[in-house]
Amino acid sequence: MRENIDGHTLLIGLMAYPIRHSLSPKMQNIVYSKLNIPYVYLAFEVTAEKLPDAIKGMRALGMRGSAVSMPNKQLVCRYLDKLTPAVELIGACNTISNDDGVLTGYNTDGMGYMRSLKEAGIDVIGKKMTLLGAGGAATAIAVQAALDGVKEIAIFNKKDDFYPKAQEIAERINQKTNCKVKLFDLDDSQALRREIAESYLLNNGTSVGMKPLEGQSIITDTSMFHSNLVVTDCIYMPRKTKFLELAESQGCRILNGIGMMLWQGAAQIKIWTGQETPIDYVKEKMGFND
Repeated sequence: MRENIDGHTLLIGLMAYPIRHSLSPKMQNIVYSKLNIPYVYLAFEVTAEKLPDAIKGMRALGMRGSAVSMPNKQLVCRYLDKLTPAVELIGACNTISNDDGVLTGYNTDGMGYMRSLKEAGIDVIGKKMTLLGAGGAATAIAVQAALDGVKEIAIFNKKDDFYPKAQEIAERINQKTNCKVKLFDLDDSQALRREIAESYLLNNGTSVGMKPLEGQSIITDTSMFHSNLVVTDCIYMPRKTKFLELAESQGCRILNGIGMMLWQGAAQIKIWTGQETPIDYVKEKMGFND
């Protein structure tokens, strides 16, 4: 039972759909309780159609901020007052800060992902990685990886509505960083096999593997995995997706999205409160040390 909720407590939201599976509310509220910060964090199922009204409600209620997840990360940018340079480059926002009525968009996904690799002892700097997907989280990872010093990135995405935007972002990264980025059609299995074979790390940045696509894998041909490959997934529920199961069966080192979730959340908490997250305490309380 939270004992520090009173008439002065401010609300932080999480706007996404679906979202009831999220561990972020538990993680964030553990921190606010531990540090005695007068915030409470709640998840709201907000579809793309409802997002404009949700942002209006955020302003009207004086919410301190909100996290944003699929399918709203790109769409939300048009409803905010200010965007950080990283969000402008990525084209997606996962964090909103409400400062006296001014809504500023941030993106902590890429920072969280790269920090999770570091904490796991995975060093992709100066190496090549392959990313599956070009949505908000995947794009944030690509941008942050390029800024941090990853040498080369191959991005695979279906030729859908995101593809032209992905082309623009790839060109932007090539222009503004020393990283070489190439974009491919996800249906090009020959190119996918070649790029994975040349990569140190492969990441799934799509929603394939989480509800309602739980039990599915974006790669089904296990011969594409090689034993020297590090395979990661942005998904953390379930803890081991079918994608990771298949990679592990081929001798790959695997890493799920729990670390990314924790470290991107810690970056959000820093934005909203100015305080550092006691990660070890959070891991213990959430049972992630098991």
